[in-house]
Amino acid sequence: MKRVERLQAISEMLRRSGSRGCSAQRLARELEVSVRTVKRDLASLERSGAPIWSRPGPGGGYGIAVGASLPPVSLSAPQAVALMAAISAAPDAPYADLAAAGVRKILDVLDPRTRARADELAGRVWVNAPPSASRAIRSALEEAMSEQRVVRIRYVSRDGATTTRDVEPVLFASTGGLWYLVGWCRLREAMRWFTVTRIERAVVTKVLCGEHTVDEVGPPPKNARPVHGRSE
Repeated sequence: MKRVERLQAISEMLRRSGSRGCSAQRLARELEVSVRTVKRDLASLERSGAPIWSRPGPGGGYGIAVGASLPPVSLSAPQAVALMAAISAAPDAPYADLAAAGVRKILDVLDPRTRARADELAGRVWVNAPPSASRAIRSALEEAMSEQRVVRIRYVSRDGATTTRDVEPVLFASTGGLWYLVGWCRLREAMRWFTVTRIERAVVTKVLCGEHTVDEVGPPPKNARPVHGRSE
């Protein structure tokens, strides 16, 4: 990782850590460099005007001053292409359209040199994404999840049987190359996994969901994780 990219990464890690801060040891571990290098980079950020605070002793570390104004988030060319590749390879992922729009906003404000490098590098990454569920169905499922409202679906089971069900959405899950809507099925009165590509119709109702939680789904597989991106 080049020094400029490392400085960007340190700034973002400190930004995400909030008031908790982050130790130099953790920064060094995440970036795969020495603690000495991290401290030298932190000093460079301070000299450039970044509002970094430090707290000595056990449990101490570094952070960004609360309420401080920071420059807009920027991306390196490889980071921009990584986002474009991830979104292009998963067009059926929840909120994929919004993610693509967000990446376009970021690309629009990149400096011309970085944008040109990103465009050139993006031409070296090809994606052959599988067909996805209809946009109308995915939009309804996304809205129901975000608003926590019951969604009425017409679902075709593996054996070809078609049923209409009212579902309280709890989470989206991806496994085995397929996306699932996991929720409380009011027809079966149980938690069920619905393959999104088997949903023929979805309509968001005005009915609010009950108190069903992610914990009711059970523990995720060892290799599964939420997409919030935080290190545990």
